[in-house]
Amino acid sequence: MRLLRTIGAAAGAVGLAAVADRALGAYAGDLEPPLDGRRGTFRWRGMDVAYTEAGDASDPTVVLFHGVNAAGSSGEYRTLWDELAADYHVVAPDFPGFGCSDRPPIDYDGDLYTAFVAAFLEQYDEPAVLAASLAGGYVASALADDSIDPRALVLVCPSTGVMPGPNPWARGVVRAPLLGDLLVDAATARYSIRRSNADHGYYDVGNADDAWLDYQWRSAHQRGAKHAVAAFVGGYLNVDVELEDALAEFDGPLTLVWGSAAETTPPAEGRDLADALDAAFVEIDRTALVPHAERPDVFLDMIDGRLDVD
Repeated sequence: MRLLRTIGAAAGAVGLAAVADRALGAYAGDLEPPLDGRRGTFRWRGMDVAYTEAGDASDPTVVLFHGVNAAGSSGEYRTLWDELAADYHVVAPDFPGFGCSDRPPIDYDGDLYTAFVAAFLEQYDEPAVLAASLAGGYVASALADDSIDPRALVLVCPSTGVMPGPNPWARGVVRAPLLGDLLVDAATARYSIRRSNADHGYYDVGNADDAWLDYQWRSAHQRGAKHAVAAFVGGYLNVDVELEDALAEFDGPLTLVWGSAAETTPPAEGRDLADALDAAFVEIDRTALVPHAERPDVFLDMIDGRLDVD
């Protein structure tokens, strides 16, 4: 009888967890694009990848790849989007598994995103590229594909060394039915997202307003969101690349931008990388991992002209 009661209690808990997860997804609702502009869909490997573009299509193209985290999306560029669109044809996709893009239950990893970056950039003639955090590694790796030829690169707080290898156990736990849903719901609660923003994303978390926090939360609770989150937690979205080696053959203007308070990849590592590559190095005071989102005016001043060919 005790065993039956235990089984019944466990089944009840699982049922409540499933109901709670479905309720959160319903409350989050359908996600609208975070940037103003023309909506598009890039069909790739059976997935619809959402992107937004703005500006005059005859102007030089700048493709913006957002950083990767549990609530990542192209909305990361919301604070400088309009200003860039005044001078360039700007295009910002949501990576597969994030934002408004499809989120199928596939094995997401750094190689997948590297291949996506290469395929997406092939659409444009000598685009400049602005990429943040892990996306910088995807762009660097994609340079091995001879079909892409960026005219300029601006990388924001990219990981400077080979990242830790994948952890199958961690990914398996997060992908598990119900238990994984509970873990993802906890990791992507508003409190957790705000804490992540405060811990390493922003120098002053007050610069991430409530509207952005709400969008991050809703993005993280879209149907199928846990699959890419599981890959992120398990380390599968890291890419096995040494930036110095991958970027050594790039012969266009290269700019590395760092937040002075960045901790996951400290500014000192960025300076060393810039020195090794003879690249421009920009450090923005009172910012951390997302200087472009936290102090967009300063960021735009610092990269003025760096998205063009010398």
